[in-house]
Amino acid sequence: MTNKKIKVLYTIPNFDTAGSGKVVYDLVKGLDRSKFDIAIAVEHNRGDFFKEVEKLGVPIFIQSVVTSYKPYGSLFLRIKKIASFIKQHQFDVVHSWHWSSDWTEVLAARIGGAKYVYTKKAMSWGNKHWKIKSYLSNFIVTINHEMVHYFPKKKEQELIPLGIDMDYYSPKNFDKKPNEKFQIVSVANLVEVKGIEVLVEAVKLINDDAIEVKIVGDTRSDYAQNLIKSINKGAEKKQIEFLGKKPDVRPYLEEADVYVIPTLNKGRKEGMPMALVEAMCMATPTIGSNISGINYVLKDFPNLLFEASNAEQLAERIKLLKQQSEKERQNLGQQLRDYCLANFTMKQFINKHEDLYNQLLK
Repeated sequence: MTNKKIKVLYTIPNFDTAGSGKVVYDLVKGLDRSKFDIAIAVEHNRGDFFKEVEKLGVPIFIQSVVTSYKPYGSLFLRIKKIASFIKQHQFDVVHSWHWSSDWTEVLAARIGGAKYVYTKKAMSWGNKHWKIKSYLSNFIVTINHEMVHYFPKKKEQELIPLGIDMDYYSPKNFDKKPNEKFQIVSVANLVEVKGIEVLVEAVKLINDDAIEVKIVGDTRSDYAQNLIKSINKGAEKKQIEFLGKKPDVRPYLEEADVYVIPTLNKGRKEGMPMALVEAMCMATPTIGSNISGINYVLKDFPNLLFEASNAEQLAERIKLLKQQSEKERQNLGQQLRDYCLANFTMKQFINKHEDLYNQLLK
């Protein structure tokens, strides 16, 4: 393998709603092209970010790599068709960024002659399909400390935290201006588990007109629409603004006095919330609910965590930060950025994956 490039296929449902799209983009962009041939398989080309992915100049196949289990009688034929695609292009490694427990992809990769890696992104676990997928995988990448315990008998696994471009997410790219009001921002895919209503309730409890809240995220979901309607009926309407989905969240993170991630302790929860890491890299003070993923990123900052769903405790955390001087908040923000520099850089992330692919093919 020393003189042959390793052919890596990244698979992902899409670059529109899939939260790991930017991570895959960064991996493709960062891998050493003198050592790796890279391709992407994606189910459709919708979304503005897909155009950015195309600019990377790697082959992109609009090709599903999973199939339904039923009807069982023809399952093998459908898997074999995917395997033929993998074999035809002679991929050495298939690295999956699919979120689900579907095991048809790993079976197709193995039949097609490729090593199969999947990154465990969310905290969902427990059904038999996850166990089948994990058993068949050549390697599993986890992204927080709790996930490691999902696979007690699997030696072929490693915790590799997601990386971030520290030059791109840097306050040096912006000229920060003082806010007239104390500004809270939250960036989220607006679904129920994200717990934005907890932040809304906390602001109501504080009852301070000097606070304003900006929510960045797609507002088309029923959850978002119902939340907006409820806020429009309340006194907090003037304080809370929904900005919709934004292609670049950095200006909103940089402008804020505090970033809040209030995810609930239920459902898929958080694997490793990159919006939180982005805020930390922008040297923005952060507050997060004490659940998996968030407490991994903030494990050295326990005072910035609050009990999930506890609006009263979140309100107290916000008030404490608001009472600090601007200089104190700047110092905290710099501590958070320094922590990211030590633990979550893109260079570390890329190097770990290059080492993994080389090790798999030894």
